[in-house]
Amino acid sequence: MKKLLTLVAVAGMFTFVACGPSAEEKAAKEKAHTDSVNAEAAKVAEAEAAKMQKTQDSLKNLADEAAAKQKQMDDSIAAAKDKKGGKKK
Repeated sequence: MKKLLTLVAVAGMFTFVACGPSAEEKAAKEKAHTDSVNAEAAKVAEAEAAKMQKTQDSLKNLADEAAAKQKQMDDSIAAAKDKKGGKKK
């Protein structure tokens, strides 16, 4: 009886091992996980790039506005000097 029980137990262990995932299934699961991680990393990188571009665009717009205000101020100063210089002559 002990030998029969041991034989059944060993056969059961081999059955559980044989029913597990194959190496191909394990590799496919690992590849799917890696692809998922890479896709998520790509999304994060794309979002960071868009954020950086938006920041650069905002800084460029601010610089353009500052340059326009400076030009307007310089033009106003030049016009005031012209008026002031014309009255003295």
